[in-house]
Amino acid sequence: MINCPSCGAALPVRGLSAPYTTCSHCQSLILRQGQSVDEIGKVAVVPDDVSPVQIGTRFHVGGIDFVVAGRVRWGWSGGSWNEWLLASAGGDVRWLGEAMGMYMLTAERGEVMTSPLARSFAGGTEPVPGQTVLVDGVEFAVTDVKQAECLGGEGDLPFPPRAGWAMTNVDFRALGGQALSLQRDAQGTTAWLGSWHELADLSPRALSEIEGWTVPEQMR
Repeated sequence: MINCPSCGAALPVRGLSAPYTTCSHCQSLILRQGQSVDEIGKVAVVPDDVSPVQIGTRFHVGGIDFVVAGRVRWGWSGGSWNEWLLASAGGDVRWLGEAMGMYMLTAERGEVMTSPLARSFAGGTEPVPGQTVLVDGVEFAVTDVKQAECLGGEGDLPFPPRAGWAMTNVDFRALGGQALSLQRDAQGTTAWLGSWHELADLSPRALSEIEGWTVPEQMR
């Protein structure tokens, strides 16, 4: 049993070796090192939304079972979106981006950063919609570039979700439904490769009830 060092509430152990977790009772940001836990600040309460996904939702993708371990909420001038951290018992990690009922499932692909466009972006040059990059023989086109900031976080995460943390996000799409995202912040630039999905494609279980929407029986 692990307890919040600030309020004493029990902290769920989700099996993910992420160093940071948040207390849902007092919004403390907690750093876990072995058996020790230290409060290192507070996180903003994640704004309410109407997502059917929640901490503990399970997915089955590519023969692997994942559970939602954490979430970061990002805001930009045109709205906001969720990024859900998915973890498996075997150590596989994915991020599920969610915006306006659309879902982008990705994994980090560091080799994408060797492309000229990615290197240019890492150096501070913004790509423009329509520019393309070739990854694994697939052509991806820039669909949007936005300046975003962290609105808050919850659950287990590999980094502290501090409000106001700024990043530049570039989304790409390919004709076959593949997705690519480049993200740049003060710590560096990363590349995330994956694909777009309908929620049902991910075999979800333990979804959140939403007013006006009943969870389909096969997703319970």
